[in-house]
Amino acid sequence: MALLKNLNKYRILLLIAAIGLGLAFYPPESKAEEKDKVIMNIIYQVLRSHHFSPQELDDNFSEKAYDLFLENLDYSKRFLIEEDVNSLSQYRDKIDDQIRRSDLGFFNEAFGIYFKRYVEVKGFYQEILAQPMDLNVDESLETDDEKKSYASDMDDLKDRWRKYLKYRILLRMDEMMMDQENDSTSTEEALSIAEIEEKARQKELEAHEEWFKALDDLERIDWISAYMNAITALYDPHTQYFPPEKKEDFEINMTGQLQGIGAQLQQKGDYVTISKVIVGSPCWKQGDLEVGDKILKVEQEDGEAVDLVGMSVRKAVKHIRGPKGTVVKLTVRKLDGTKMDIPITRDIVELESTFAKSSVIGEGDNKVGYIRLPKFYVNFYGDQNHDCAEDVAEELEKLKKEGVKSVVLDLRNNGGGSLQGVIDIVGLFIDEGPVVQVKASGVRPRVLSDEKKGTVYDGPLVVMVNKFSASASEIFAAAIQDYKRGIIIGGNSTFGKGTVQNVVDMDRAVSLAYNDLKPLGALKLTIQKYYRINGGTPQLKGVNPDIVMPDNYMYIPYGEKEQDFALPYDEIDAADYEIWTKGVGAYADIVSRSKSRMDTNSKFAMIESYAKWIKEEREETMVSLKLEEFRKYQEDYRNEAKKYRGMRKSRQELVVNSNQADLSEIESSEENIEKRDNWHKSLRKDLYLSEAYLVALDLSDNY
Repeated sequence: MALLKNLNKYRILLLIAAIGLGLAFYPPESKAEEKDKVIMNIIYQVLRSHHFSPQELDDNFSEKAYDLFLENLDYSKRFLIEEDVNSLSQYRDKIDDQIRRSDLGFFNEAFGIYFKRYVEVKGFYQEILAQPMDLNVDESLETDDEKKSYASDMDDLKDRWRKYLKYRILLRMDEMMMDQENDSTSTEEALSIAEIEEKARQKELEAHEEWFKALDDLERIDWISAYMNAITALYDPHTQYFPPEKKEDFEINMTGQLQGIGAQLQQKGDYVTISKVIVGSPCWKQGDLEVGDKILKVEQEDGEAVDLVGMSVRKAVKHIRGPKGTVVKLTVRKLDGTKMDIPITRDIVELESTFAKSSVIGEGDNKVGYIRLPKFYVNFYGDQNHDCAEDVAEELEKLKKEGVKSVVLDLRNNGGGSLQGVIDIVGLFIDEGPVVQVKASGVRPRVLSDEKKGTVYDGPLVVMVNKFSASASEIFAAAIQDYKRGIIIGGNSTFGKGTVQNVVDMDRAVSLAYNDLKPLGALKLTIQKYYRINGGTPQLKGVNPDIVMPDNYMYIPYGEKEQDFALPYDEIDAADYEIWTKGVGAYADIVSRSKSRMDTNSKFAMIESYAKWIKEEREETMVSLKLEEFRKYQEDYRNEAKKYRGMRKSRQELVVNSNQADLSEIESSEENIEKRDNWHKSLRKDLYLSEAYLVALDLSDNY
């Protein structure tokens, strides 16, 4: 997702002037209902006035919203029955009118029916799992939810649950039986099929108890968001309502930072337990909180204390996170059984996995710099925190000091982020000039440029992408390709997302009269499409690499073009830009040499064969629930999968070393050393990186 930042680096785009006067409601039935109506009204007003492609609210829109909400509510069709859907069908052409009036009649009735069925279904799994399964009856299960119809009645629904639970048990049994067959060292007597089945049922019972507990934990706002997003999704796949909790998660995802104590939590029975203490975080600096500690109570600065025993991690996090500089006191039970009160001053916690990092690949005269950028993150919290362009520039300087001949920038699995961030990073590699064009509905395109003269790095460049490289990653790859500044290498195309989003903070979009309803959440809104400087857009088509490498998804439809209600592809006029000249004359030969290497590499041939097999397997959605046939299918599947083990590991290991500039920090703790070693281990045998490395060397020889 490309997120625009204004010059002052405000976190949220405010559309208050446009929507703040549109809030008028019928008398609310309750505080919760009033809040829901405020949310719906804001969403309606903003979509109508600011979305890139406003929709006509008519009966056709209503029918699509109806279908999508029922899908959101019960995608697997394990709660609602035909009678329920038929009773709700009266609303099929009325949702458009309800949206205009901020009327939640359809939602309230649908949720009421769903909740009634939910309570009934909750009893199914316990009853079904209390009795042994008949493993010899010849029956099957459809595993593709889209191919299923709603159950005809409650008996049919219960039988659907029985088959589903039987399938889950068979999966567990197959795994347990395989382990038992392969364990030649065990001196214990082998379990019988009946004993294995009983053990599998017990594990499935525990798993479903946890699953229903998580569902019980959902609040009304979570269900309201499912309804609102059935409406927003009809505009495009990236316009989305975030309830307050998800809004915070979105900001964490965008920045790689959060305000809190820096501990990872997990559920263990009735206790929220510390599973990891992040190095450098507030609780790490305080020193008393340890892995395994059970949190009994949380107390805020104002003295408000909350008992966490029996509370879910999801709810506990709300009490533990808080603004920088505030103090939270945790009462914990240590591993030795003693209690301790631990006061911790909250601060900015950085999630290091989000940030750019680099290493040196190769040695001697064949050193290539490698930079991994997981996301185009944005600095929300001030100058002392991370900004993706500043971090990449710093990594480039480190690599230049190492004397690398070329640089590989890895954007695989990078889903995007800050639009300004990607413009700034392109600017590290070009002198100056246009980077991307953006266009809002009904206005002329605007060219966004790198306006800083000079480069941080002007040497050979290779950019790695894959199917999961999206949005800002595609802007970068497209700009580098259009300038011929470097060679793009990856699967047959990137994701294909060519739209720009911004965020409306709903708390700022209402008057003070609604303060008691806050927090309201946020709306992520598609406001523009972006275009390459050559005039095309990555929307639907993605970026096609100069060098195409086989991958798992080459025969499976994937990306923006597979999303419902995606905006269409189109083109505009090209911007004025000057093509890079260094090394460009050798590109065709370098691409040809790479293709020749891959054509003779059995690993790449194996990946292509695997992709074909995966495509075939995806089309087989009916599964036998007879133990003998189920196990045979699983065994055949495993035997076929064995053929492809290690296919993405290069036969020849790369030499990977840390930058000298990073060594002191890495060697400052065992945890840092372990993280570095694990990362380098994954790089050494990365088949795709091995080919990118050779391309980078070929490119450097022609610079």
